[in-house]
Amino acid sequence: MLKGLLDPKVDFVFKNIFGSDKNPEILISFLNAILKPKDKITVVEIKGNDIEKQFIEDKYSRLDIKATTSNKEIVNIEIQLKNEYNMVKRSLYYLSKMYEEQLTEGEDYSKLCRTICINILNFKYLKTESFHTGYRLKEIETNEELTDIIEMHFIEIPKLKDNTDEKDMLVAWTEFLKNPESEKVRTLELTVEEIRHAKDKLIKMSNDSVQREIYEMRAKILKDKVSALNKAKEEGIQQGLQQGLQKGLEQGEKNKAISIAKNLLDVLDDETISLKTGLLIEEVEKLRKN
Repeated sequence: MLKGLLDPKVDFVFKNIFGSDKNPEILISFLNAILKPKDKITVVEIKGNDIEKQFIEDKYSRLDIKATTSNKEIVNIEIQLKNEYNMVKRSLYYLSKMYEEQLTEGEDYSKLCRTICINILNFKYLKTESFHTGYRLKEIETNEELTDIIEMHFIEIPKLKDNTDEKDMLVAWTEFLKNPESEKVRTLELTVEEIRHAKDKLIKMSNDSVQREIYEMRAKILKDKVSALNKAKEEGIQQGLQQGLQKGLEQGEKNKAISIAKNLLDVLDDETISLKTGLLIEEVEKLRKN
């Protein structure tokens, strides 16, 4: 036995567990838990489940899961460890791209399938209290739904409360992602076959020295990416502060010049006041009129 279990929230591990065509029942259970469809998903076709080395080493690559379901839905699932401050726009971009790529030029729009984007976040992002939120196109005033053909979901793991009903399968799966070694997950393994399969797969990965090495490489790459983003953000803040300070100093000098000019209005002409204070003649004239 090696070290502890790998973190299933790291995209490399998540994709291996939920995006494997060898264990489709795991993804089927997960999607049914999130979407709660009237007709349960019974089959998924997972696309691009192989993970190439260049994607592992590329900090900008998306190790996401793409699949089509027995309900003729196209689904994309992405997990993020840290806030990159672009989640909504990023998700809308990929959602619209998935929707658009279904048709070639000249094909009938009736062939378009329901397209769903699922974002799993290891940080709080939205203003809502619930750990799971879903969005569709709705009328602004009446809230009437226009269509369910595109849909976006957010699962914010830190918002999952300890007293949440674990009989809800989405709660159960989120508990697994949050801490697969917890007592709650050990209990769930006894009653939920799919979670037991996911845990077995995680244990197998964790005990594989090659898989662990890839995991550690990917985790470091993601950590470096977050550090670079945080550094850029900090530099942006510092630059903004410096610009603000400079602007404040300049405004202070301007106010001082105006105050001096006002005191000179009764004794000097506008041109001389302009030379003495650095104000434009037009500004001095305006002060005199006021």
